[in-house]
Amino acid sequence: MKLISWNVNGIRATLGKGLPDFISSENPDILCLQETKAREEQVELPLEFGAYKSFWNSAEKPGYSGTAIFTKEAPLAVMHGMGISDHDREGRVITLEFPDFHLVNVYTVNAQDGLRRLPYRLEWDAAFRAHLNRLALSKPVIFCGDLNVAHQEIDLARPKENRQTAGFSDEERASFTELLESGFIDTFRHLYPDKTGAYSWWSYRGGARERNVGWRIDYFGVSPSLIGRVAEATILPHITGSDHCPVGITLR
Repeated sequence: MKLISWNVNGIRATLGKGLPDFISSENPDILCLQETKAREEQVELPLEFGAYKSFWNSAEKPGYSGTAIFTKEAPLAVMHGMGISDHDREGRVITLEFPDFHLVNVYTVNAQDGLRRLPYRLEWDAAFRAHLNRLALSKPVIFCGDLNVAHQEIDLARPKENRQTAGFSDEERASFTELLESGFIDTFRHLYPDKTGAYSWWSYRGGARERNVGWRIDYFGVSPSLIGRVAEATILPHITGSDHCPVGITLR
C-alpha cells in the first residue's frame, strides 16, 4: 500500500502545475493533501482522481489552510477535526479509520514570524497529541502531513541561523519529541537516521530550492506496531508545483 502526503499550497494552483500527472505516475492508494485553500465545491477535479473517494476539511476563512484525503479504499469512519471547536475552525485535521489502522492527515499551526503564535501552537500540539493517543487505544495510528517543525539539526540546512525561528524553536522541537515519545515513530528518520540534505520545504526566496537550502517539516509517523510494515519512506524533491514536495511510505 502506497501512501503519499503533500502540502500543495493551494490545490487549484497545483492542479495546473502537474498534480494530475503526479497522480497518474505515482498511483498512490491514499493521497493526503494539506493547505488546500479551497472548499470541495470550488475544485473541479480531473479524471485522474476518478478512482478515489475524497474527504475534505476546509477552513471557515476562505482561501486558507484546509486538508483533504483521497483514498481508493472506503474508510470505516471519518472524523473532521479533533472535536474541539477552538481548534477545528481552520480545517487542519481529518481522520479516517481503516480495518488495520487510523489515518490522520494534519496541517499543523505555524508559530509565525517572531513566534507570535507559539503559545497557541503549543496548545494545539497538545490537543493533537491527545487526539492521536486516544485513537491509538483502539488500533494503530498513521499520521502524516505538514507538522511545521524541523525536529533535529539534521532536518534543516542552516540550524544555527534558524535557532528560535518558527519551525525550529526549542519549544516546537520539544513538543515534537513529546509526540514521538508518547508512542510514535518518524518513519523516514527511522529508516535513514543519518541521511543529510533530505528536505521537504524550501523558501521561494534566494533560489533556496535549487541550492537545496531546505527544511524537513513533512512527516509520516506510525505506531510502533506498524513500523515492521514500513517497507520504504520517501521524499520526492523532484516533484514541483508547491514550495513543499511530496513525502510517502509504502506498507507491506
